[in-house]
Amino acid sequence: MDTVAHDTGAPPGAKVLSYRDLRPLRADPEWRPYDRMIEVRLTGNMERYIWSMNGNEFWRAQPIVARYGERLRIRFINETMMNHPMHMHGMWMVPDLGHGAFNPRKHVVNIKPATVQEVDVIVDAEGDWAFHCHLLYHMESGMMRLFRVEGGPSTAGTAPTRRQAATATATAAPVAHNH
Repeated sequence: MDTVAHDTGAPPGAKVLSYRDLRPLRADPEWRPYDRMIEVRLTGNMERYIWSMNGNEFWRAQPIVARYGERLRIRFINETMMNHPMHMHGMWMVPDLGHGAFNPRKHVVNIKPATVQEVDVIVDAEGDWAFHCHLLYHMESGMMRLFRVEGGPSTAGTAPTRRQAATATATAAPVAHNH
């Protein structure tokens, strides 16, 4: 089963956009093989209407901890009978579609029922970030985790990413000139 094929109910032969159709115009300059992999099981109980990640609702779960600068692969395993559009605040997710440096960057990646989908996260923003199902009623009932990035520039003295450098330059206060 193709985990990213669109299941819209469109007539046979109709062209429907899927993640496989998405590609950047240029190769991703930050592409490299992932450094490590974690599993995130999307779990829940439809009868009790409880949604969770790895069997724990948000208020009972420990943070997912990543290291600044790593490329983290997340293997989503959807154990439910519902779609879960997963959203990571502050960082891009890159679905592994077999295109290497030409896989698209996404803020939200839909994980279909009873499927496995792998995404890479470019861990380039330190601090605590929300990581949750973008169906807000799933998030509110527990399908959310704290995604903690440790060892960034403020703690390790490492050079900032291009995004951080651009943001710092754009938001820097003007220098006063005294004549």
